[in-house]
Amino acid sequence: MILPIVGYGDPVLRKKAVEIPREYPNLNQIIADMFETMYNAYGVGLAAPQVGLAIRIFTIDTRPFSEDEDLSKEEQEKLSAFKKVFINPTMIKEEGEEWCFNEGCLSIPEVREDVYRHEKITIEYYDQEFNKHTEEYDGLIARVIQHEYDHLEGILFTDKLSQLKKRLITKKLQNIMEGKTRPDYKMKFVAKKGR
Repeated sequence: MILPIVGYGDPVLRKKAVEIPREYPNLNQIIADMFETMYNAYGVGLAAPQVGLAIRIFTIDTRPFSEDEDLSKEEQEKLSAFKKVFINPTMIKEEGEEWCFNEGCLSIPEVREDVYRHEKITIEYYDQEFNKHTEEYDGLIARVIQHEYDHLEGILFTDKLSQLKKRLITKKLQNIMEGKTRPDYKMKFVAKKGR
């Protein structure tokens, strides 16, 4: 089922998400719905708070990035094959050079900005069967994981921008909160005015 994506300004996006037990109700359905919602919105990652659930889950499928012809064949293949669910993740390490990439977010439509993130991460998490993993990632996969992990901590990519950049996008953010933005996917806005 395609769920509405929660828009900028909704308090759930600022909550620190809580860990869930293996027996969490309807977990497999939630994960299936998150993937379906993410694909419907042409996203590469989606965190549970973005569909109104303050729980520590995010889904990632970096296949769309694999079509970038500027990447090496090896990098394209890696991105093409990367599809995972992260449950109760803990970021162990972020290291290496910080590098810039133009990011967007399904909860903040029509806003894209350059964001600096570390090139390499180590993360601990549970998969859908609740098997525990500790893995290292780098490049675009690490970036997508960092972006989605931030959602579980109540952090948005716009928080990482300079004060000047934040001022420049204030009107766009206000429009999202008021439901004046029209993405081509289902959204839930915090305060539609005059409707």
